[in-house]
Amino acid sequence: MSHISANDLKTKGVAAIEGALSEHDEAIVSVRGKDRFVVMDIAHYHYLRECELTAALAETRADLAAGRALQQTAEAHLSRLDDQA
Repeated sequence: MSHISANDLKTKGVAAIEGALSEHDEAIVSVRGKDRFVVMDIAHYHYLRECELTAALAETRADLAAGRALQQTAEAHLSRLDDQA
């Protein structure tokens, strides 16, 4: 993964990001020598977001298959929450 210092970002602007992303999918921005941020191309961000959503869907399906889900009306759900409080 590529690194960009805050100073490079300040002096070179978007060109520093473009240069770092030309060879890597992500780049770390460091501030005062400490890694603080990650920048990436929007297409890569969308890909990672889709991966998160796919994982969440798989987790939900596993919960349903294992019987770790409860199907009820909104009123019953609110009543159950009140009973737990």
